[in-house]
Amino acid sequence: MEDALARVEAWMRDPGGRARAVYFVNAHTLNLACDDASYRRVLCAADAVYGDGSGVRIGARVLHGARLVDNVNGTDFVPQLLTSRAGRGYRCFLLGGTEAMNVRAAEHVRERFPGFEVTGRHHGYLDAASSAAAVEAINKARPHVVLVGMGNPMQERWIETWRERLEVPVCLAIGGLFAYWSGDLDRAPVWARRLGVEWIHLLLRQPRKAGRYLIGNPRFLTRLVLERRRRQSA
Repeated sequence: MEDALARVEAWMRDPGGRARAVYFVNAHTLNLACDDASYRRVLCAADAVYGDGSGVRIGARVLHGARLVDNVNGTDFVPQLLTSRAGRGYRCFLLGGTEAMNVRAAEHVRERFPGFEVTGRHHGYLDAASSAAAVEAINKARPHVVLVGMGNPMQERWIETWRERLEVPVCLAIGGLFAYWSGDLDRAPVWARRLGVEWIHLLLRQPRKAGRYLIGNPRFLTRLVLERRRRQSA
């Protein structure tokens, strides 16, 4: 987590003339990438991709023999960024959610993270024309980081489509973080997060996502087993 925070701050201070894209991927994200080559290319074009959840940790260990040091997810990363880098003159822009959710999320940031200025916000229901207008608003606001919360794969696709026109240092794809900040969704207990079973809490709160977890998680694990066997037999 500390390495990720330092890396993003370095880009915020010195972007090198382009918008950096940072994504946080879980088992569901990787299932989508397995099924859609164009989305896989979007993820591969990122400047940094961090593993979120026990499924990704299992995959890294099974396929690469690597142990991920931290569970670097957007829901934890962004508050740590806004807290640990407060008071340094940084600015953020919130893009995503409904208009009402976005308003409440922006209010939350101003109250909870006063050392990190909110220079603008926009809801996430965008077509090509409104996306262009949102990009113009973002560039005018001159944030150091844009928090894009549209859910995946939409948020990553949006960043990849518009990043060349964005005059900002960093874009973070932060999933459902605005729902927590707006009060529409409560966070799982710390013990559940440490055990890697936060998805159970989310399933209870959002039963419409049952397929993502009850079908998606077994699909992801099956893919790991098959890929491991393929590599062993190659």
